[in-house]
Amino acid sequence: MDNFIVSARKYRPTDWDSVVGQGSITDTLQNAIDKNHLAQAFLFCGPRGVGKTTTARILAKAVNKEALSKDGDGVDENEDFAFNIFELDAASNNAVDDIRNLIDQVRIPPQVGSYKVYIIDEVHMLSTAAFNAFLKTLEEPPAHAIFILATTEKHKIIPTILSRCQVFDFHRIQIKDMVEHLKDVAQKENVTADEDALHLIAEKADGGMRDALSIFDQMVSYSGNEISYQDVIQNLNILDYDYYFKTTDLILDGNVQGLLNLFNEVLDNGFDGHIFINGLSAHFRNLLVSSSDETVKLLEAGDSIKQRYLDQAKSCDQDFLMAAIKLCTECDFRYKSSKNQRLLVELTLMQLASIQKHPEKKNY
Repeated sequence: MDNFIVSARKYRPTDWDSVVGQGSITDTLQNAIDKNHLAQAFLFCGPRGVGKTTTARILAKAVNKEALSKDGDGVDENEDFAFNIFELDAASNNAVDDIRNLIDQVRIPPQVGSYKVYIIDEVHMLSTAAFNAFLKTLEEPPAHAIFILATTEKHKIIPTILSRCQVFDFHRIQIKDMVEHLKDVAQKENVTADEDALHLIAEKADGGMRDALSIFDQMVSYSGNEISYQDVIQNLNILDYDYYFKTTDLILDGNVQGLLNLFNEVLDNGFDGHIFINGLSAHFRNLLVSSSDETVKLLEAGDSIKQRYLDQAKSCDQDFLMAAIKLCTECDFRYKSSKNQRLLVELTLMQLASIQKHPEKKNY
């Protein structure tokens, strides 16, 4: 039996073009290499799973490849310059002695290629003494050394380190970019996946490509080579969009009894009232952006779900949606401190149902 390789590793980008959703950063780094305008210290900041370490590895490989090509030496396309790249996990090597050992290595020039590249991951975990020991080397590194620091918590990096680095802020990957990448992975893995299902996976990943690929693997394990929208909802314990569309229809009809029964069904299915009210607030927001041609581009959903939003938005005026979002937000704010959380959500649903019957109540 062959060893299974998770998609996050199997399809990890190996060149600039395959990095997902960070085009401005990769373009800047490429231009810096091409124009021989590359700094010797970088700080890559951003949430988990957005490509910081991956970009660092691509950069580490690219600088040596470019240097050799300019020298006129033949460069093997498959050369990864592994002996020139050193990675240190600061989460487990955060003592001052670990940094001193690294500094001792920095002095030795590379045997192959022009640069030794040091990638220090989770650099915010270094101790104060380790940071201080690193400062002088970071400020005046040998000509053959390049440092790439990566962190998820930029605010924990001391200013003296920040001032010595070129800082690149990696952002959360947009849902549309993640969906396109997941489509490509699904095709390579001979997996058929609904677009709405991939949108749900991308939303659940919250901007992290690594998380999205992990969820994708989980879904393949669950449903085989065909991933449907219902499979994703069931396996990831996500509240179906359909509940929110039904809830909105009942609110517009002023059907309090139907709303209470529907909310009871949500609770019986094991969902928390807080998740439901937050999801309903997001649903009203999506209806609001769907009501105008100028803002519909802000709606991130699959084609079939997007059409349902566009259809339902025609029945909702802007004043109603603004009042509804305000009520849901107030419920969200009060939920954790409430002694009777179920009643709080039910009361909010009753108030929502009364908006259409009593227009003067739109100004809650």
